[in-house]
Amino acid sequence: MEKNLRVINNPVICNSIATIRDKKTDSQGFRVAARKITRALLYEASRNLPMVEKQIETPVAKCTVKDIADDIQIIISPILRAGLIFTDEATDLLPDACIRHIGMYRDEETLKPIWYYNKVPNEIPDPEKVYVYITDPMLATGNSMLEAVRLYAERNIPIKHIKSLNLIAAPEGIELLHKEFPYLEIITAAVDEKLNEKGYIIPGLGDAGDRIFNTVVE
Repeated sequence: MEKNLRVINNPVICNSIATIRDKKTDSQGFRVAARKITRALLYEASRNLPMVEKQIETPVAKCTVKDIADDIQIIISPILRAGLIFTDEATDLLPDACIRHIGMYRDEETLKPIWYYNKVPNEIPDPEKVYVYITDPMLATGNSMLEAVRLYAERNIPIKHIKSLNLIAAPEGIELLHKEFPYLEIITAAVDEKLNEKGYIIPGLGDAGDRIFNTVVE
């Protein structure tokens, strides 16, 4: 396994992956299972957040505890529309995080991303203290994620502070990201076999956006 690729595959996550792969799973079941996976990915991603010690008092005694440093900025950056599945879990786990939406769609002929929405500011104060989690259920060709990572890297945020969070990933997408950003950590629940000629992940799970938002056309 590549150094900067982390695959979360405990039994609960494997069960949820089986659920979202199954074409018989309805939209509600897909969302429930996907959210279980996103929570696990977010827990893993947050390992890089700096910690501090502080003194508190419990109902029975004083003690020293560890907590997330309060002088950092956490950004959750979902790639629209499917990346939104991460935001509910993210705001529960990291309530102080800022949500910065990114909108891209894939040109079906070139497989390249086309921008249509960007809520990332041109300048980010104190980028060394910013931690970014870019979310997209599918890391397929990797083109959209690559553009999103570049967006933050161009604002001088250290690559070690940026992570790609994906339900499933294809080897081609992983290779593309690590070719330009070898120190970018990719956190996923499964690495699939390959892409087909249309750029879809095999065996995959279909179109994540359609299955999340119940817009599948039979």
